[in-house]
Amino acid sequence: MDRRFSLVFLLRGFLWYILPLGIVGWLFDVFWPVLSLGLLAILAWHYFYQYKLVDWLWHRRTMLPPSAPGSWSYIYDGIYRTQRRSQQRRRALARLLRRFREASEAIPDAAIVFRKDGGLLWCNKLGQFYFGLKWPADTGIRLSNLIRHPEFINYLRKGDFSKEIYLPSPVREDIELEVRIMPYSDDQFLLMARDVTQLRRLEQMRKDFVANVSHELKTPLTVIQGYLEMLGDGVQSMPPAMLDKALQDMHGQSTRMRNLVDQLLSLSRIDSARGDIFERVVNVPELLRRIQTDAEQLNADKQHQLSFEIAEQSMHGIEEELRSVFVNLVSNAIHYTQPNGKIVVRWRSVGKQMEFSVTDNGPGIPAEHIPRLTERFYRIDKDRNSAKGGSGLGLAIVKQAVEHHHCKLNIDSVVGRGTTFSVRVPEELVVTKNKK
Repeated sequence: MDRRFSLVFLLRGFLWYILPLGIVGWLFDVFWPVLSLGLLAILAWHYFYQYKLVDWLWHRRTMLPPSAPGSWSYIYDGIYRTQRRSQQRRRALARLLRRFREASEAIPDAAIVFRKDGGLLWCNKLGQFYFGLKWPADTGIRLSNLIRHPEFINYLRKGDFSKEIYLPSPVREDIELEVRIMPYSDDQFLLMARDVTQLRRLEQMRKDFVANVSHELKTPLTVIQGYLEMLGDGVQSMPPAMLDKALQDMHGQSTRMRNLVDQLLSLSRIDSARGDIFERVVNVPELLRRIQTDAEQLNADKQHQLSFEIAEQSMHGIEEELRSVFVNLVSNAIHYTQPNGKIVVRWRSVGKQMEFSVTDNGPGIPAEHIPRLTERFYRIDKDRNSAKGGSGLGLAIVKQAVEHHHCKLNIDSVVGRGTTFSVRVPEELVVTKNKK
């Protein structure tokens, strides 16, 4: 407020208005009538500007006040300044609220604010996605009525939020959530929920992995231990045929364990690989020709019609991992296709991309097994002692190496007709003639 505006200022202004009227009335001997008319005039003047003030506050959309003289100018300007400060505060609060909501939407967890009595106050988009809430339509409704899970309702009723709980999403049963509740203010609570589906799945995979490795190693060790116990009674006591079988079985089982350990080490190397795949260029045609020579030796017993169609095109990558991909897919085709079958290995261009594929006319793979083929230790033949003797790690190695090169393994199979495993290499990894 202007420092000039005070009680003295008001009294001085009033006196400067009344004094001339009093002098005029006294001179003409009409003092009281003139004074009365003057007071009525000043009263009307004040009512007029009071009317303008009310009209401005209630009917005008502009913030600028109407012009007014005297003390009313201070009143108009004071109200105008108060409105401006209020408007600035509202804008600041709106910016703060917008930033809070943007921050709450940016966090990777669901956030829900509710009152002590359970009434919903606010939730972010993930809260709506995970729990099926509708904000602001559900504002004020109790959470126990919106999330009708027995364990969650008991959790709210007990009021002990020192530990988290795990429950499936009410609207998406394939998602498992970890829910935590913490005090937010005197009478409000903040619920945070995060998707732990992948963590739980990885934990289960780890347990399965340990169990499978233990079982895979236990089987050959049991065979070797059994024969060693038989040999403990003396080699002379065993017939030559049984001795030869024991040595062959022990050699086969030890080879199987060595292969299993090698494959586990390969998986570990690929899992921990952080090298830049663009640092080196792999001469894929030369690599496939070497693999073709090895494949023809492996194919000596099965006598498949084995053909390689190799384009003269290189790519960026890690040669050891790409060799694992090519060798596993080719050896699987030879191994699982019936004798005298047909296998075609292709390295060809598809537009600006390249594609590696292995096609056979073997028995094919049932559709229900295809999604799980790349899981570690997963095998269609559940007999771990079968003649095929696969470890169930080959395709897991292929998948890891392929994904490390930003590619994807595709499996197309029809039972009774055959299978095609293919890997599409993106344009960025293909080495063109003018790119070294």
